[in-house]
Amino acid sequence: MSRSLAKGPFVDAKLLKKVMNKKPASAGVINTWARRSQVSPEMVGFTFGVHNGKSHVEVLVSEEMVGHRLGEFSPTKKFLRHGGKMQKEMEAKKQEAEIASAKAAKEAPAAAKK
Repeated sequence: MSRSLAKGPFVDAKLLKKVMNKKPASAGVINTWARRSQVSPEMVGFTFGVHNGKSHVEVLVSEEMVGHRLGEFSPTKKFLRHGGKMQKEMEAKKQEAEIASAKAAKEAPAAAKK
C-alpha cells in the first residue's frame, strides 16, 4: 500500500479539519472511521477513537506514530491463542509444575522451623 512521494502523505480532509483549530487538551476523543489516514505532526497529542469495525479504540497519538496509518493502532481481529490439543497439554503441564513448586515453597519454611 505504498504511495508516490510526489503525491505526499494521505490525510483525510475531514479529520485534518477537526484537528486544525483545536488544542489537544480541550479536544477530547475525536471519533474517526478514516483508518487509511496517515498520522501527521499536527495530530500529536490528540486522542482519536479509531473504528475497528465494531467499536472505536482510543489511540493517543505520540511523535513516534507520525507517518504511520491510524488503522495500525486499532486491531480489527481479536487474538485468542495458537495451538489446539498440544497447546492445552503444554499449559496443563506448566500449571502442574507451578502448583508443585508452590507446595514445595510452603513446605520449605515448615521444615526449617523444626
